[in-house]
Amino acid sequence: MTSLHRFLFFPVLLLLALSAMPAHAADEDEDFWAPTPPRLSFIDGQVSYWREGAEDWVGARRNLALAEGDALYAGKGANFEVQFDSRSFARADEDTELSLLSREARYTQFKLTRGLVSFDIRSMAVGDSLEIGTPDAAFVIEQPGYYRVEVGSRETRLITRRGGRAVLTTADGRAMSIYPSEEIVVTPGTPVQVATYAAPPADAWDRWNDARSERIGESVSSRYLPPEVYGVEDLDYYGAWRVVPDYGPVWIPRGMAPGWAPYSTGTWAWDPYYEWTWIDDAPWGWAPFHYGRWVYVGGYWAWAPGPVVRRPVYAPALVAFLVRGHEVSVRVGVGLPGLWWVALSWGEPVLPWWGHQRHRWQPRWAGWGGPRVVNNVVIRQTTVINVNEIHYHNAREPNAVLTAPAGKFGRAPVRAQAEPRYRQEEFVPVRDELPVKPVRESLFGGASKSARPPREVAARPVVTTRPPPERTLPWQTDKPRAQPQAVPQKYLTPPRPEEAGRQPAQRPPFGAEAGPERAPLPQPPRWKEMGVRAPVTPAARRPAAPASSSAPRPPAAAAPGGSAPPARPAGALPAPPESLERAPGVRPPARAEPRQPARAQPLPGKPANQTYRGQRQEPPNRELRGR
Repeated sequence: MTSLHRFLFFPVLLLLALSAMPAHAADEDEDFWAPTPPRLSFIDGQVSYWREGAEDWVGARRNLALAEGDALYAGKGANFEVQFDSRSFARADEDTELSLLSREARYTQFKLTRGLVSFDIRSMAVGDSLEIGTPDAAFVIEQPGYYRVEVGSRETRLITRRGGRAVLTTADGRAMSIYPSEEIVVTPGTPVQVATYAAPPADAWDRWNDARSERIGESVSSRYLPPEVYGVEDLDYYGAWRVVPDYGPVWIPRGMAPGWAPYSTGTWAWDPYYEWTWIDDAPWGWAPFHYGRWVYVGGYWAWAPGPVVRRPVYAPALVAFLVRGHEVSVRVGVGLPGLWWVALSWGEPVLPWWGHQRHRWQPRWAGWGGPRVVNNVVIRQTTVINVNEIHYHNAREPNAVLTAPAGKFGRAPVRAQAEPRYRQEEFVPVRDELPVKPVRESLFGGASKSARPPREVAARPVVTTRPPPERTLPWQTDKPRAQPQAVPQKYLTPPRPEEAGRQPAQRPPFGAEAGPERAPLPQPPRWKEMGVRAPVTPAARRPAAPASSSAPRPPAAAAPGGSAPPARPAGALPAPPESLERAPGVRPPARAEPRQPARAQPLPGKPANQTYRGQRQEPPNRELRGR
């Protein structure tokens, strides 16, 4: 090629590249990544939640992605769990209101107006911080540990365990360090009174929290996923890992109804940042619907997470939205049919409908470590992609193209309907604004009304070291309409001690008289004396039942030739182990698996429980061994 030809060729190539989106390494841009929203990972009893802009409290659903400003309330006899980091949880007891004020890259802020919440933080990166605002003080946590916060009508208590440390800031602006294994009692007044004690012995509530967190360290599914992915431990109870030639390790859910397809049982809800977000009905329905891809292999739908990546990227849903015809920018009125969706298959890009405008409706593979595939062709660094010509592989699979009844999308929990009337070639991907706009019912996916906390509880201001960010919903004007049940946006942000000319709060001298002396901790029991831990009720503050060798054990499997347990109805989701949902301290039998309904074909691939087969090879340089 001559110099003149090269001079004319490169501008033409540049124009072609500008007409369509190329796949390149910039897919991992930092501005595309956003903090993973906290996940409502467990519900027991009546739990309600409220989102800014809603008119009332509604029933919360498991796997709900929490947004800034969301509030949760556990009614009588209820409790819930929120996962806000890979190994960090907030668990609330009955009659407790907990709100998420702020969620940033390295900072999370909660608000607790009443009740009992334990923050079990098993790991925390250097530079990360967690703040808990209460009516009497704010607590800032910057290292792992166990932190139990209890807010009553007259005082606030914080207990630290497992090496936990925190910084307390009172409503009058004084700060004080909190050391491991301490109990801090904050009483309002002028000035605010702060008393310190040795931490009391752990009770049934603390032991229940420990049992819930210990499941993560023993999860088999964690071998195939990055540690930052939430809900990994849930996969162990509801499916099986297999290794198939084309996709490597895949996870296959058990007991799904005939004709089931991904993203068919759940609802679409409106998130203030991520916009349309999928909430699945399955108890395992977090990781498989926000990471990885779905493939149809051997007559089964299987979730393929792909190779483990350094930094997984959360997505509100990994689907392609489709419309019929060649007019991609079609507009459909609210409540009218004309919008379909299909789960992304192996290596296919997502066209984001959320985030920064520069990324919207452009093919991206952020967080995906496997090959990049479009129309069954592997994409290279210089390949130009025309988003109007993408044909999604799963659209050819049975019951995979889904739609919602007219007026139901984002307004009510629905069973999505498979679309058998049209051929794959009639669909084109949406690459502009989605034709369905959110309404107030979209904030909670049409959930029904539920119990709300007492008005005086929701109206209590809290102490924070920084105010939460201001937020505006799409349909709000410059002056948002006041909501009678809204969480009030009034926060007592104390001044910095140096600005107020105050001295830090003084710790009482060690050994000073501060009330009745605590009883000494009992000696730990011997191994043979421990027996089996009896189930504990998480509605704590009741004395724990002593361990006994006669405590009930998990039911054993039926012996050969004996009567088998009753089979679960075909198509029903497998019931979680009772020991997991009601008494996490009691583990199910080792390698116990629910009975599966009869299938015409066996699971594809090979079991994913063999990590090595063959003889171990000696290192080439024996002198390096042991170094």
